[in-house]
Amino acid sequence: MSIPIEQHEPLKKRIRFLNQNDARLNELFYSQASLAKFNSGQPICHEGNQCSHLAIVLNGTARIYKLGENGREITLYRIGQGESCILTASCILSEIPFPAFATCDTDIEAAIIPANAVKHWLSESSVWRDYIFSLVASRLSNIIHVVEDVVFRKMDRRIAGYLSSRAMENDHLITTTHQVIASELGTSREVVSRILKDFEQEKLIKVTRGAIQLLDIKRLAGKQHEP
Repeated sequence: MSIPIEQHEPLKKRIRFLNQNDARLNELFYSQASLAKFNSGQPICHEGNQCSHLAIVLNGTARIYKLGENGREITLYRIGQGESCILTASCILSEIPFPAFATCDTDIEAAIIPANAVKHWLSESSVWRDYIFSLVASRLSNIIHVVEDVVFRKMDRRIAGYLSSRAMENDHLITTTHQVIASELGTSREVVSRILKDFEQEKLIKVTRGAIQLLDIKRLAGKQHEP
């Protein structure tokens, strides 16, 4: 498989390492990578799978999450335009099974790189090495933040932070459900419902079916930093 020549220039606008004047890497990428599409909600990888390809997202968003024995989910991070999954890269380089789940938040277009090319290019290109190492740095920081949240922050503070981070959506109206928030933060729907009810009684939010209206964003944002 290869990428059609008419796609070369458009891809440079979405993948930063194609603009680093590394002619050899660009040649390898265009000749060995391929383009693929995935549908919203489609599973990409299951825990325990072997990783045969590394995907670079061109459009859309993918979610990487863990699933506990109790059935609860927790989001580790998301992947957007120009980004790849570091867990996939790690699995390819170390030849270990994928340790989480990946699914499409939206419809996705992606460039797909075979596992053997991912490893081979490391010896061929310093630009590719820098790209892979930058993935490690950015995603490791994300995962550490998730761990810190789970271990050190109370759930009401975490929910306040989650809602505040989405405050600019649709004039402070967040389209979501209690179950979605629970899956994002690794807790139960019942816990989320109880905390949202408390926030509603404090007149910080108004809960409606399938949505949450933020009434006092300043107080809500401050709540995530309370001791």
